Amino acid sequence: MNWFQEKLYEHHKQMLSMDSVLYHWRTEFQDVLIFENATFGKVLVLDGILQLTERDNHIYHEMIAHVPLMAHGSARDVLIIGGGDGGTLKEVLKHPVERATLVEIDGEVIDLSRRFLPDVSSGAFDDPRANVLVMDGTRYIAETEDRFDVIIIDSTDPMGPGEPLFTADFYKACRRRLRPGGMIVVQSGAPFFQPGELEMVCQRLSGSFPGVRPYLAPVPTYAGGMLALVAAAESRDALRPPIDALRERFGVLQGRTRYYSPEVHRAAFALAPSYEPFSLREDPVATRFLKTGS
Repeated sequence: MNWFQEKLYEHHKQMLSMDSVLYHWRTEFQDVLIFENATFGKVLVLDGILQLTERDNHIYHEMIAHVPLMAHGSARDVLIIGGGDGGTLKEVLKHPVERATLVEIDGEVIDLSRRFLPDVSSGAFDDPRANVLVMDGTRYIAETEDRFDVIIIDSTDPMGPGEPLFTADFYKACRRRLRPGGMIVVQSGAPFFQPGELEMVCQRLSGSFPGVRPYLAPVPTYAGGMLALVAAAESRDALRPPIDALRERFGVLQGRTRYYSPEVHRAAFALAPSYEPFSLREDPVATRFLKTGS
């Protein structure tokens, strides 16, 4: 039996059996591996780092999409940067939005996801409200005149194609493209192994947004079993509305989520003391970014 071994961290590795390899090739931007695993189903790996599996991707996608959209309450235009697998797009389109723009730098990831992982997007790419663009997300933000209610940064970690999406200048540019009351959410790594990435995102978002608030989602196949996300808006309270408000807004999603709920929304922002304040120790990637990134 062949095994996939994720080597994201120097002293920790995780392995999944590759019962069959469906695709392995290098695109213009990154190495793409898609394989079958008996426990998790189809698995997507980019540059040797596990991105999603069929079995647990819904947790990540629901939490990165529904938390900001439910907190906002009346989003019409949503921008997703990254997310070429289409999972976040699928969740966004469960809301009565008028337009969901997805900007992915690697068009082959979109094509391969549609071919090998169709259940992740479930036809979202064909929704008439979806506007899919293959281009650099930083260039799109710099050039577009459009304004959005919610921006979702569904990127890889701050290395390779995802690296430019973690700078303070990029977050400032995103703030300029938000309407009043707008919100942004950024994927921020596995907090147990990457505490510095979480602090880095919080610090840099704080330069553009008065209200910055990290939250957590349990994703079994990510190292440590927990994923961090950071939401930012004009105030911290706007990101965690009262439970009654969330329950009222939840009607649009009733019966259409497997993990997200109003109760989960509020609970996700309750952090363990070890995550506040965040430590930069043992996270050389984020430490380098804080010292050199803009």
